Amino acid sequence: MLYTKIFDCTIRSELLRGRREKIRTSHTAAMEEGGRQKQQQHENPIAEVQARLKELETGFRSWAAKQTLPVEATIVTATGAVQGAAIGGLMGILTSSSSSSSLFPPPPGPAGLPPDAMASLKQAQAFTGSPLVQARNFAVMTGVNAGISCVMKRIRGVEDVEGSMAAAFGSGAMFSLVSGMGGPNQAVNAVTSGLFFALVQGGLFKMGQKFSQPPAEDLYYSRARSMLTSLGLQNYEKNFKRGLLTDSTLPLLSDSALRDVKIPPGPRLLILDHIQRDPELRKARR
Repeated sequence: MLYTKIFDCTIRSELLRGRREKIRTSHTAAMEEGGRQKQQQHENPIAEVQARLKELETGFRSWAAKQTLPVEATIVTATGAVQGAAIGGLMGILTSSSSSSSLFPPPPGPAGLPPDAMASLKQAQAFTGSPLVQARNFAVMTGVNAGISCVMKRIRGVEDVEGSMAAAFGSGAMFSLVSGMGGPNQAVNAVTSGLFFALVQGGLFKMGQKFSQPPAEDLYYSRARSMLTSLGLQNYEKNFKRGLLTDSTLPLLSDSALRDVKIPPGPRLLILDHIQRDPELRKARR
């Protein structure tokens, strides 16, 4: 009897030791996997800079969204104006340098041109003026567009094609008034330019929506993708798709199912622990 108890105790201690060793090995594998992913990020400095800029942009937008509507609109308008001024100034520098280096520079417009010719000349000068003029024109255009978009999104609670077209109409009208583009009838020219900008922006918005939609099969893996991204395991999304582990199978996932799709022990433990801690998945599992 004494030998039997000693034998049972020995067996239990060996089993416990084996379990501890398995957990330690899995934890080490998970840490090594995380270290490899961080090392890959550090090896690509461009991707690291882009990620940091994206974090800063997201943080700035979330902070601005918590402010009152006038404050947010002012901040967004000023930011858009600064960006537009930089773009316009760069365009002005490029166009002025290219025109100065041309063998046949355009002659200066005479003062006695007919109204139609003067309108065409002003329309051309709106996009080929000096760097300061270009910076002013684009600052007004992008600032008004960003401000109206911000106000429409805050009031309507959604960012859609109607709000985008309204912002484009306002920016086009203001661009026409500031740049002097068009003929003597400034009001008509402002409305015409606004309608043109709105139609172009609406078409671009619709095209962007069409091409930015994910493939139909990806809709079945949206929750799995979100889970893997939050755990830093987005590299294993292809394993989920290869094994057809869709969102509906998440509450049913087991260690053997994850092993069958070639996911290492460490990530398997993290995934199963996340599913166990998630209230909705835990409830669906019952």
